[in-house]
Amino acid sequence: MVTLDVRPQLLDALSALRDRVASVRLPLPLPGAPRARQTRAELLAQLDDYLVPRLKAPEAPMLAVVGGSTGAGKSTLVNSLVGRQVSEAGVLRPTTRTPVLVCHPDDHHWFAGMRILPDLMRVWVPHGEEEAVSAKNRLRDRDRDRDRGRGGHGSGHAGSGPGPGGHATREMRIETVSTLPRGLAILDAPDIDSLVVENRTLAAQLICAADVWVMVTTASRYADAVPWHLLRTAKQYKATLVTVLDRVPHQVLAEVSRQYGALLTRAGLGDVPRFTVPELPESAGGGGLLPASAVAPLAAWLAHHAQDPAARQYAVGRTALGALDSLARRMPELASAVASQHAAAVRLTSAVEDAYKREGKRVRNRLDQGAVLAGDALTRWRGYPLDTSADELLDSLAESLAALLQCAVAAADERIAASWRREPAAGAVPLPTPDKEAAERIGMAVRRWRRVLEELAEEEVAQLDRQPAPDPDGVAALLVAALLGGKRARPAGEKLAERIGAQAALRLRDRGTELVGDHLDQVLRAERDRRLAPLEALEVSPEPQAELIAALSVLQKER
Repeated sequence: MVTLDVRPQLLDALSALRDRVASVRLPLPLPGAPRARQTRAELLAQLDDYLVPRLKAPEAPMLAVVGGSTGAGKSTLVNSLVGRQVSEAGVLRPTTRTPVLVCHPDDHHWFAGMRILPDLMRVWVPHGEEEAVSAKNRLRDRDRDRDRGRGGHGSGHAGSGPGPGGHATREMRIETVSTLPRGLAILDAPDIDSLVVENRTLAAQLICAADVWVMVTTASRYADAVPWHLLRTAKQYKATLVTVLDRVPHQVLAEVSRQYGALLTRAGLGDVPRFTVPELPESAGGGGLLPASAVAPLAAWLAHHAQDPAARQYAVGRTALGALDSLARRMPELASAVASQHAAAVRLTSAVEDAYKREGKRVRNRLDQGAVLAGDALTRWRGYPLDTSADELLDSLAESLAALLQCAVAAADERIAASWRREPAAGAVPLPTPDKEAAERIGMAVRRWRRVLEELAEEEVAQLDRQPAPDPDGVAALLVAALLGGKRARPAGEKLAERIGAQAALRLRDRGTELVGDHLDQVLRAERDRRLAPLEALEVSPEPQAELIAALSVLQKER
C-alpha cells in the first residue's frame, strides 16, 4: 500500500525547496544550461501544480490528464468518457488550444480556485440555457480563428487572449458533468507535438500536474518518438500511467495491440494498463461521441481508482511519492548547473580583474621610467620656464598621463576580449570594445586630479614664511613633473626644493605620490567596474547551490 505522509514539517520543507528552485538563475549560455533551465521550469511546475497542492489536499479529486500527439483523438476520447461534447475536436490542427477540465458539479470548487495550475485563468461555461450554447460557440469560433492564423496570426499561447496591458492570458475551461463520478476530474491537454511552442510547453505542464497520466496514441503513430519520450518520463517519475491505443482498424487490431504491448514490455512498461479503442465512424473528424462500449473499460478503470479508497490511494500516492523521489535526482543536477554558472562567472570576472591589475602595474612601471615626460610634454619641460608657462606644462603633462591611461584601458579590454572569446559563457555579456567615452571620462578624472594637486601646492605655499612667496602655479608644475617624470624629471624635484625648501618639498611630494597612486587606482577601478557591471547584473552567485542542497537535505530528512 502506497501512503502519503502529509505532516506540516514535510509541507514546510517542500515549500522551502520550491522557493530555492525559484531563486535559481541560469543566464550564462553554458553547455547544458538549456537543459538545466528546462529542469528548473519542470521542477517549479511540478511543485506548484502538483506536489504542494496534492500534499496539502490529499482528499482532492483524482486528476487524470489526457495527453498525446496531434490527431490522436484525445478530445473525442474525453467527450466519450463524459458522455457529452465538452472539448472541441476537429480536423484543424492543432485542435486543442484551451485545455478543458471536466469534473462532477460537486467537485467544481476544487478547481475553480487556484489550488492547482495557478497561472491559468479559469473559464466556466454554465449549461442548460441559450447563453451557455452561445458562450461555447464563441469559445469554439475563437479557437478555430486562431487555428486559421487570425487574431494575431496564432500568437501561440494556449487559450491565449488579450489580458491586462495587452499581454496574452492563458486559460483553462472548466466543465461540470453530473455523469462523471465524484472524485474524478479529466483534463484534455494540448498536443504534445503541437507546432506551437507554447502549446507543447503547456501540454507538458498539464501532464506533470496529473495524478494519472493517460497517454493516447494511434495505430499509425504508436512508435513515434515524442509519445515515447513522455512514456519514459512517466516511468522515470514512477507516475501512475495508462495508455490508450486509439483508432485501430478492426482488421489489424490484434496485431497492432500485440506489437504495441511488445514495445511497452521492452521499455519496462509491460505492467502499464493498456486500453484499445477501435476505429469507428465516429472517430473521423471528431464530430460525434464514440459508443459507450468503446471506452467502457477505460471509464471503469478511472471510476474504480477514483472511488475505491485503496485503488485511489495507490494511484495518487504512487505519482506523488514518485515525484518526491525524483527530486533527489533532479535537484543535484540543478545545483551542479548553478555551480557551473558560478564557476564560469568567476572565470569571466577574473579575466577582467587580472587584465586591469596587470595594466595597473604596467602603468606604474611606465611612470617610474618617465613615460609621461615624453613627446610634447618633454618638449614643454625642456622649454620651461623660458619658452613654456607653468599652465602649458601642466596641460601637456595631464594630456600625456591621460593618454597613458587610455592605452592601459584599451590594452586591458583587448586582453579581456581575447580571454572571453575562449569562454562559451561570455555570450551572455558584450565583449569589451573600443569605448569612445572612455577618453572623455579619463580626461575629466585627470583634470580633477590636476586641480587637487594645484590646490595642494597653493596650501603649501600659503604656509611658507618666504618673501617673496613662490608662484603657486610654478610650484604645482614642478610637483607634477617630479611626480610623473621619473628619472627624467629629477631636476624638477631639485628645483622644487630650492623654491619651497627641502622639508616642504619632501612633504609635498609624499602627499602628491599618495594622490597619484590613489588616482591611478580610481581611474582603472572605475573602468574595470564598468566592464564587470553586465556580469554583476546577471546576479550569478554560489549561494543558490548550497541552498538547493540544504533544502533537499531537509526534505529528505522529513521524508
